[in-house]
Amino acid sequence: MVRVTRFLAFDTSTDSLSVAVGAGGPDAAPLAAHTGVGGAQASATLIPLIQDLLAQAGWRLDELDAIVFGRGPGAFTGVRTACAVAQGLAFAARPQGLPVLPLDTLWAVAEDARATLAAAGSPAPHTIAAVLDARMDEVYVARYTLTGDALRPLEPPRLCRPEDLLQVVPAVPGTVLAGNAVAVYGNRFGPALLALPQVPALPTATALLRLAPQAMAQGLAVSAPEAQPLYVRDKVAQTTAEREAIKQAQAATGPA
Repeated sequence: MVRVTRFLAFDTSTDSLSVAVGAGGPDAAPLAAHTGVGGAQASATLIPLIQDLLAQAGWRLDELDAIVFGRGPGAFTGVRTACAVAQGLAFAARPQGLPVLPLDTLWAVAEDARATLAAAGSPAPHTIAAVLDARMDEVYVARYTLTGDALRPLEPPRLCRPEDLLQVVPAVPGTVLAGNAVAVYGNRFGPALLALPQVPALPTATALLRLAPQAMAQGLAVSAPEAQPLYVRDKVAQTTAEREAIKQAQAATGPA
């Protein structure tokens, strides 16, 4: 019998908190998932949600093949909290630790949009431009090319002003804009970009699950100490909640 891979995925990089457990893969549905309010509440609710979803799936933490988290770019507190929880759970699960998959949030945005288009029976785009609101009058952006069901990054995530997005995302046929930035800055993107198809999307845990097997095959899994957030801006001061996240994760699972 072929063993099913087991992943825990979560993202706290936006105002949404998203957690899912499942086997992963482009067509796989999660065994259990939750999406709710994130932001300041994420550090207090993330670990109890993880415990609840693992229980729903009938899985123990030490049975997982990897922990997947959205490493950024995104809200500083959110990406740091997610990283700390992933590290804490990985350390607590086994003496040697669990593998960790820190995946770009914009990759998950592009995957969320790909799945939405596929479910609607829409033609597959050639390029998905993931664009998230970065606050401070800027957007995070990265482009991904689609081959079959697999998304490949064309460049690393970067910051730009809304008026400069056309310099990063050429308005060519076969390109789709994905994310939440159009609703915030769309009138500043210009008519050429706004003429492209648009798909509202976020870096959901379900999207991270679908990306997990591909990421494992590409050798992107790291040990817990190697898992780090991805900052596109200069990082800011660590909060008390972030400093406590790894302690909460270890305390929740008990001694290894």
